[in-house]
Amino acid sequence: MEKTLQKKIFRHFLGWSFIVLGVLGCFLPILQGFLFLFVGSIILAPEVPFFHRQLNRFRYRYPEIFFKARLYTRRIQRSFHRRRQ
Repeated sequence: MEKTLQKKIFRHFLGWSFIVLGVLGCFLPILQGFLFLFVGSIILAPEVPFFHRQLNRFRYRYPEIFFKARLYTRRIQRSFHRRRQ
């Protein structure tokens, strides 16, 4: 129980940190605002219904992007799995 609460708090902290960086990136030319907003929304999607709905909209609107992202995610997971063994 305590571990899931810690994960949830960490996910919220990390996700909202990316959202704040994304908003700052909209005004500062150094940061890529859209990228930080997108990463923050992906992190928060399982916990926050608004971000979950937005992510589903993008998934149905741009399925080829999500297919490529899924392939890259699987490649990364396999490479980490190989390193552990």
